[in-house]
Amino acid sequence: MAGTLIRSLFTNLSLYGTNATNLRSVHTSAVYYAARKGTRAKARAKKVKVEITKVGFIPHNQRGKNKAAKVVVNKHLDDSFKQVSKDDVYPMRYYRWVVYTAEEAVKAHQETHHPTMYNVPDALVYAKIEMNMEAVKKNRYLDNFTRLTLLPHYFPRDEERTILAFCKGPELIKQALEAGATTAGASEIVKKIQEGELKLYDYDYIIAHPNMITELVPIRGLMKKRFPNIRNGTLDPNLCDLVKKFAAGIQFRVTKDEQQENYGSVEVPVGRLNMDAKQIAENIDVLLKDIQSARPKREGLFITRCLIVSPPSTEKLKIDPFVHVDRELSKEVQEDSDDEDEAVAATA
Repeated sequence: MAGTLIRSLFTNLSLYGTNATNLRSVHTSAVYYAARKGTRAKARAKKVKVEITKVGFIPHNQRGKNKAAKVVVNKHLDDSFKQVSKDDVYPMRYYRWVVYTAEEAVKAHQETHHPTMYNVPDALVYAKIEMNMEAVKKNRYLDNFTRLTLLPHYFPRDEERTILAFCKGPELIKQALEAGATTAGASEIVKKIQEGELKLYDYDYIIAHPNMITELVPIRGLMKKRFPNIRNGTLDPNLCDLVKKFAAGIQFRVTKDEQQENYGSVEVPVGRLNMDAKQIAENIDVLLKDIQSARPKREGLFITRCLIVSPPSTEKLKIDPFVHVDRELSKEVQEDSDDEDEAVAATA
């Protein structure tokens, strides 16, 4: 009897001990596993071989040459600090550019394009104009802008323009067609557009007389931004002059540099070398004055430089733009500045 009691007592004690051990292993096994896992990961990381590429000896003056260093170059060239050459032959690196008149520059290109040299007597003449795109407020610059200028002396260009003119009356329609419009008409043109017989995208420009505005309302959704209005210069009572401007005018876009926001430039054809040099000079004068009209009302220059070029020649002849336009704005005009509300808005 006593042996049975003692045997049962030892059995209970052994069960108790076993349960205690199991409970302890349940609560600590996760911690032990995490510790083992971290240790194994570190051991595996140590076994990873790092490839070391051996580089030969590099002289001190050649080290770091493979790294492209960004060099910011100011594109507004100013050579006023250089001396004026007294000879006809000189290195341009150390002396100022020669400044010609517009007529002299054109005549110089006419000589180089003679049949005995380049043999392109009717080559196009371009005026490359550089501008300071700073706006009235500091750290603000003008947006890219597009203009259309009618030069006084027409010259043939390698382009064809299609113009759709909305106007009433047989006499006005006849005058518009004679001025250079591709298609001209009134309500009958509107009906053709609504029915799909006439496509608006077939025309480069859409202009209208003010007496047609109410009749164009039904197709306003089709026109969208091309709807004639005064601000864009496509709505005018003097329709014949408007047609001539869009048919023979020079359209150009002034763009600012991506790296230097205060630098803008444009290259515009102003004539052909088989024209009279005086006529090309008059075209340059009108072009410079039109660009100058878009200048912000602030101190300093807007047009900074003007070069006359004529491919295939790479020669660039500099002219003085301030013979044609004013160098500075008057203080009265600067005080009346309202540049933020103009079409050429300044952006940060």
